[in-house]
Amino acid sequence: MNTILKDKETIFDFQTWNASLAENNPRYRQAQPYPHIVLNNFLEEWAAEKALSEFPAVKDAGWIHYVQVNEKKHGLNKMDMLPLFIKQLIQELNSSPFLEFISKLTGIKNLVPDDMLEGGGLHQSKRGGFLNVHADFTVHPHKRNWRRRVNLLIYLNKDWKPDYKGDLELWDRQMKGHQQKISTVFNRCVIFNTDEDSYHRLPDAIECPEDIMRKSIALYYFTEEKITPKLRPTNYQARPQDGAKSALIYLDKKLIAGYTFIKSTFGINDDFVSRMLILLNRKKYT
Repeated sequence: MNTILKDKETIFDFQTWNASLAENNPRYRQAQPYPHIVLNNFLEEWAAEKALSEFPAVKDAGWIHYVQVNEKKHGLNKMDMLPLFIKQLIQELNSSPFLEFISKLTGIKNLVPDDMLEGGGLHQSKRGGFLNVHADFTVHPHKRNWRRRVNLLIYLNKDWKPDYKGDLELWDRQMKGHQQKISTVFNRCVIFNTDEDSYHRLPDAIECPEDIMRKSIALYYFTEEKITPKLRPTNYQARPQDGAKSALIYLDKKLIAGYTFIKSTFGINDDFVSRMLILLNRKKYT
């Protein structure tokens, strides 16, 4: 007997959300600067509350620390190390009925989930966290025929104040500026196409109190291609106002490209690099 989903409690209300597809599908496809949608109260309230209550601390085992020129955040993508309910929630959002919902919403057929949670899973950022403008990697590092197509982000930030910053920005394809700025409030879901130029960012260093974290669940969906797609790593871009910093952003992007090639070729995972960074500078992670 399932001790978490007792009495068949609903995590995601398929009936309600499927009924919204006639309205939300054109909204998604016509959105600017690229196809996306913002859906509030995405999970059933009890499920969002439970996920937040079980969200593990950064100091717990398994977290990967992404700290470099272009980002400062922390991720947990090991399914066997996730809290039981969060694991079940992710399995629900990777299920066939949910994939069908996402396909109908986006218009992208034959989506497949990533049980490896490559680059996804749980994310959180401390005060000072940031993520520069980028378009995401386009091919799964360990499944070369899998093309990344859709990002799904669920935010679990209760009582998040505007002064904390941390909004999600969607930038135009010409990198002139952001066209959408989305507050990452509790139980809000953002879904968008993962294209070569779907640029987005977490703005300059968040300013939440030291005891508060910006939390999210990140899931990515792929299509299995007959012709192996071109492998392209995360493509960071400098903003017009970044000035001299642009050179560092570019250099860091090239280093990441080299690492992505090595990871894909030799099967190295992000855990290895995270451990090396911790050994080099422990103070950043405490």
